Amino acid sequence: MTIQQLEYILAVDRYRHFAKAAEHCHVTQPTLSMMIQKLEDELGVKLFDRSIPPVRPTATGVKIIAQARKVLLQAAQIKDIVTEETQSLKGSFRLAVLPTIAPYLLPRFLQHIAEQHHELDIRIQEMQTVPTLSALAKGEIDAAIIANEPTEANLLGTRLYYEEFFGYVSRHEPIFKQDIIRTTDISDERLWLLDEGHCFRDQLMRFCQREKVKIHQAAYHMGSLETFMHMVESGFGMTFIPELATLQLCDSQRELVRPFAIPRPTREIYFVTHKDFIRHSLSKILIEHIQEAVPKKMLRLQVGQKIV
Repeated sequence: MTIQQLEYILAVDRYRHFAKAAEHCHVTQPTLSMMIQKLEDELGVKLFDRSIPPVRPTATGVKIIAQARKVLLQAAQIKDIVTEETQSLKGSFRLAVLPTIAPYLLPRFLQHIAEQHHELDIRIQEMQTVPTLSALAKGEIDAAIIANEPTEANLLGTRLYYEEFFGYVSRHEPIFKQDIIRTTDISDERLWLLDEGHCFRDQLMRFCQREKVKIHQAAYHMGSLETFMHMVESGFGMTFIPELATLQLCDSQRELVRPFAIPRPTREIYFVTHKDFIRHSLSKILIEHIQEAVPKKMLRLQVGQKIV
């Protein structure tokens, strides 16, 4: 049994497809299949049911894959211990970022940190909160930037900053004439919101005290904030945007931004790692660069803001 074989079975479990798993592991499918077959022969059990697609683990395979995940995490920590002890930033660092954070935060610090630390190789993945927390637990990523404090016992979070929500309103909307937005003024029929599963949506729904909204989702799924902003700019409806997004707008776009009435909805942005995370020197550098990249007022909760 080898580390490589354990990596292969985790890849097949993740993708439920031998060809995709082989591509992920940068080997040919015959090579991956042969190595897994050798492991099955050695153990005397079948790890995967190949009879019906997609490939799935057998009952015994599920237990062995869970143990393999622990073994690989511990093996990776050996290298991390050496890297941390030597204060080295070498090696790849897998960072997941929410899609409602990445476009507005990453351009503010990523290039700068790359110029200062040439040896650092940060691999960015955009992921929603639930798959992000799962990936952290499984060791598929090293850290994450999410929009709430983790409650899981195996995760640790460091608050990065506070970020207020703003309305982005078409000139054709009645509330465009208002200086501030009250939740009672929001029309469901003309509201663009992300699909369910985005914490950005969930937080605003709670704040606006709406369980359901009759929005454009029936006709438009998998939208992004940028798409919704373009819809608003074309003269149709309104949406919500995070504070950092407002800093990227031109003058004509800023005219569409409206703050909420007090209490103004605000989210907390956290840097999250597994409790067994070792590379603290690297995380410290990342946190410092991120906090230097956002306006100083965002490092503290402001008067009139309310966490949602």
